[in-house]
Amino acid sequence: MKICMPTMGNNGFNEQIGQHFGRCPTYTIIDTETDKVTVIQNTSEHMGGMGLPAEILQQKGINILICRGLGRRAIMLFDQFKIQVFIGAQGTVNDSYIMWKNDQLQAVNSIDDACQQHAFRDHNHKPGEICR
Repeated sequence: MKICMPTMGNNGFNEQIGQHFGRCPTYTIIDTETDKVTVIQNTSEHMGGMGLPAEILQQKGINILICRGLGRRAIMLFDQFKIQVFIGAQGTVNDSYIMWKNDQLQAVNSIDDACQQHAFRDHNHKPGEICR
C-alpha cells in the first residue's frame, strides 16, 4: 500500500507535514510493505504545472492520503479516484505515520469533514489544530 503526505521539503520521514495540501512543494510517499520513502515535487496546476494533485497522486498509485485537512473539492476528487483520506496529521511524516498506524487520525467519510475556513490566503492553523 502507498501512503502520501503533503510536505515542506525532501527530508523523508523527518520532513514537516505541510499546512495546505494543494500548495505544498512536495509529497512524501511511503510504501508500507517496504517502508521505502519517495519524495516527489508538487507539479500540479497549483504550483504552475499541469493537473490536480489528486490526479497526480492517483497516477503514482497512492491508496491513502494523510494530511492536516483539505477542502470539499479535494475530498470529492480523492473519493472519485478511490484514495482514502485521513485528516489531523501534524508534526513530521514519521509522527503522522505513527498516528495513522495507531488509529489516531480521522477518516474522511464525506464532504462534511472538509475544512470550513478553506481560503488560500488566510489558511493558517495553530499547531495540532485539525483543519475545520
